[in-house]
Amino acid sequence: GFFVWPLRSPGTRHSPCQVLHLCQAASNRVITFQYFNFLKRMYVTQYNKDLSQRAKPKSDPLVSPLHELQQLDQERKVIHKIGPIPAVHQAWPETSRRNELREGKSAAETEGSGTAARAEAKEDRQWKEMKLHLEELPGILARLSKIKLTALVVSTASAGFAMAPVPFHLPCFLLASLGTGLASCAANSINQFFEVPFDSNMNRTKNRPLVRGQLSPLLAVCFAASCGIPGIALLTLGVNPLTGALGAFNIFLYTCCYTPLKRMSIANTWVGAVVGAIPPVMGWTAATGTLDAGALLLGGILYSWQFPHFNALSWGLREDYSRGGYCMMSVTHPGLCRRVALRHCLALIGLSTVAPVLDITTWTFPIISLPINLYISYLGFRFYRDADRSSSRKLFFCSLWHLPMLLLVMFTCKKSVLEKEDKGDLLGESHGRAMEIRLP
Repeated sequence: GFFVWPLRSPGTRHSPCQVLHLCQAASNRVITFQYFNFLKRMYVTQYNKDLSQRAKPKSDPLVSPLHELQQLDQERKVIHKIGPIPAVHQAWPETSRRNELREGKSAAETEGSGTAARAEAKEDRQWKEMKLHLEELPGILARLSKIKLTALVVSTASAGFAMAPVPFHLPCFLLASLGTGLASCAANSINQFFEVPFDSNMNRTKNRPLVRGQLSPLLAVCFAASCGIPGIALLTLGVNPLTGALGAFNIFLYTCCYTPLKRMSIANTWVGAVVGAIPPVMGWTAATGTLDAGALLLGGILYSWQFPHFNALSWGLREDYSRGGYCMMSVTHPGLCRRVALRHCLALIGLSTVAPVLDITTWTFPIISLPINLYISYLGFRFYRDADRSSSRKLFFCSLWHLPMLLLVMFTCKKSVLEKEDKGDLLGESHGRAMEIRLP
């Protein structure tokens, strides 16, 4: 902007200041702001010599980038002469050359191996279609059906069949074992079919066949159907309808109730315990055709055993279950997880004591089974108190040998069929005599 100051006042002629005299010479004119600054600088430089402006020294001219590039080109064009090799070192040129060649070959080989390893790692990271070979199919189907878990289910069903108070019938036993195994394979295959996106996030299950793409989902469903339908048919037609109904109910409970509950509520552990308790009941019903107190006792033993077994296992897999999105007691309720495991360890002692009361075993069974039941209860207490991986691991490995040992002791202390028949005959004769006495 401009500062305008009209100088028309006649009083400025008698001012002693030179600035005003200069302004009087410019009367009747318009003085701008720039002109006023010029007058001020003239006054300062005239009366104050010390404040006069000094010229700054000129800076060195900047070197252009083209000039620098020319200098670099000139330096590169300089030829360094190599002096002649002295005669002293000419005695071993061949050995030095051989060593140099060997070193060059070894370096090339190491570089080649490194590049090959990097290329292989890069190929492994890339997605590629898995090709199914016929010789690999049995192993893949065995992992799809969780063959170890299926073997445990069949063994508990066999224990239930063996504990039944009836004579042993081999064809019925084989049909019941085969049908139970096929039903277990079908349930496990459907379970893996539903849990593919969740198993891929867990280190424990990321190598399952459906997760790795070794098997198509359609083939897995067809395998489950080819196991489930014949298995239920064998149990229903070859054994008895009650055992077939229990097998079909167990497949439904495992696939449609337990599997979705794993991501919704901690109640899935109790539902899964019911699923594991049904196979010995199926073995009992396959032998007797009835669902009585002995079947319920065997189911109760398997039901209680699963809590220390699974809770100890899940304690070491809390990170995996949390990463997979599963709602387990060890993740959401760690205190309840330890308490429930300890309670059911103690419940095994009580259930073993009930067996002779129900006339399934002799009174030696609770006495002989007391040490192993006390030991697993002690480990359950250690797990409850310490709450660390070491105590949970010890409890889990103890549960692996505790169940077969308990069932074996129970089988050895089983009451024989002849004793029960003699006791039944005695009861029948005493009842008949009482009827005869009552008759006139």
